[in-house]
Amino acid sequence: MIRRLASGGLAAVLSLLVLSGCTIWNDLEEHARQEDETRPFYEVPDPLPAGEPGELIRTLPITTAPTGSHAWRVLYHSTDLAGDDIAVSGTVVVPDGTPPAGGWPVIAWGHPTTGAAPRCAPSSGFVPLALIEGMDDLLIDGFAIAATDYPGMGAPGPSSYLLGDVEGHSVLDAVRAARALDGVELSSDVFFWGHSQGGQAVLFAAQDAADYAPELNPITVAVAAPAAELATLLADDIDDISGVTIAAYAFTAYQSAYAPTHPGLELTSILTPAAAEAAVKMQTLCLFGQNAELHELGQPLIGSFLSADPSTTEPWAGFFAENTPGAEPLGVPALVVQGGSDELVRPAATEGFVQRLCGQGEQLASKSYPTATHGTIVIQALPDVRAWFSAARSGTTSLPVCS
Repeated sequence: MIRRLASGGLAAVLSLLVLSGCTIWNDLEEHARQEDETRPFYEVPDPLPAGEPGELIRTLPITTAPTGSHAWRVLYHSTDLAGDDIAVSGTVVVPDGTPPAGGWPVIAWGHPTTGAAPRCAPSSGFVPLALIEGMDDLLIDGFAIAATDYPGMGAPGPSSYLLGDVEGHSVLDAVRAARALDGVELSSDVFFWGHSQGGQAVLFAAQDAADYAPELNPITVAVAAPAAELATLLADDIDDISGVTIAAYAFTAYQSAYAPTHPGLELTSILTPAAAEAAVKMQTLCLFGQNAELHELGQPLIGSFLSADPSTTEPWAGFFAENTPGAEPLGVPALVVQGGSDELVRPAATEGFVQRLCGQGEQLASKSYPTATHGTIVIQALPDVRAWFSAARSGTTSLPVCS
């Protein structure tokens, strides 16, 4: 969910760019100028014109698409926790050439945590495709890619951080938006792929698809170190800066989203007064570029962030349960990959998720990579993920499943 940046922040960012296969431009002043020029793209019309979920509001070509592809920023309609119409941004990448019969199948990508505020959106930077992990290989394999920023990122609005249905709907609506692009022929076949926070998002997209987007045809879901057991994740990490940052993003998002249905809901019912004050500031900061500020606010609160146990304190325990995937059937075969050396999403937490879903009768395969960390799991697992997607296209699985 959060890549540990600390003093190695630049190296972590550069490693992310390498993962995607993108080339880092050398003329940073030019990139900054182009980033400034894209900001009007994210301005949401007020009032927002009515539109169906997935309907396009506007598009903007991306000039840095990988060779052999075309890409766009997209602004599209989706829904919030109350089901109200909102604007969400994202990106779409489509291979050049002649698509297969029925159109290019679509990878619906869920990105790992970059923050929770509008300026933290992956699409809003000068390398807008950099966080689509495995992008080049997936394009070579003949997939188009639809990548949401999640609500509240890119396009302004309330944070959706770890709000499973809201994130999942934005994933599905990104696919709808991609299929609405002029001159693009995309299939209804959808392959969900997500890392960390994105793992939670695409798991919810898979389990919500039949009801929310019945015109789409989910094929399979693959997740790397997913944020799948929220209470366990917080308990594992709350005693370090990563856990404090996760908690700041999550509790502020939940307080905002659930306050209308839970009058009087305050952060101080679960956080210490100092933590509640800091969390409001932290949720405006991004992991990349503002990591030092996050540490300055969060580091003094390690060990004194929570005022109560959110796994047993209502209504927070209910919020965590509601946003933990797997309460509804996924409906498609799933692959879960996990790093054995991951110190953020711990192997035991992911194994617990795997066992829970296997016990529920899901068709689920899992594989561990002993030396992989939270940041390197995708590098090691990508060949198996590609093989899983290839097999799913032919209606089989490339690894044994638990049912």
